[in-house]
Amino acid sequence: MIGRIQGIVVEKSFPQVIVSCHGVGYEIDVPMSTFYPLPRPGEEVTLLTHLVVREDAHLLYGFLTAAERTAFRQLLKIGGVGPKVALSVLSGLSVDDLAAAVAAEDSGRLTKIPGIGKKTAERLLLELRDRLPKAASAARADGRAASGEVVSALLTLGYNEREAQAAAKGLPTDLQLADAIRQALKALAKT
Repeated sequence: MIGRIQGIVVEKSFPQVIVSCHGVGYEIDVPMSTFYPLPRPGEEVTLLTHLVVREDAHLLYGFLTAAERTAFRQLLKIGGVGPKVALSVLSGLSVDDLAAAVAAEDSGRLTKIPGIGKKTAERLLLELRDRLPKAASAARADGRAASGEVVSALLTLGYNEREAQAAAKGLPTDLQLADAIRQALKALAKT
């Protein structure tokens, strides 16, 4: 129904943001991963959205990336997981971290999220196994794909193959891609 909102940020108060679009202010609930990078009030933003229609309300949820919205929709398909729990999951874990937890069958990581108990965590692992993007799961399940992404990024930045391989070697496998690239660049700066 409403797939995207582009407008001016009027107000930010986690977990809600108000975006003014052609004179209409839309109240949109967002996960932390979307909330913090949002521009300041008065600046323009584009959010991908998901509309939930209940008999007592129409609720709009917003995301900066298509991957977040897709993960949110997959979470909603799981019995016992509503929009608030899905937002909580995406506020507690990035999409890549969620995919890694599912691939590693790490229920402990999920139970650290407020509102997720042991039974819900087990259900999430079981039902998300085939629903999350394979590339994200594979990249986080074994560190090799992540280090390949770091090498590729370093090559794009102008480093040669030997330098890129050396910088990516020995990076912790649980790092987000951006953090892994930063650490690799720091290692290259020291040499």
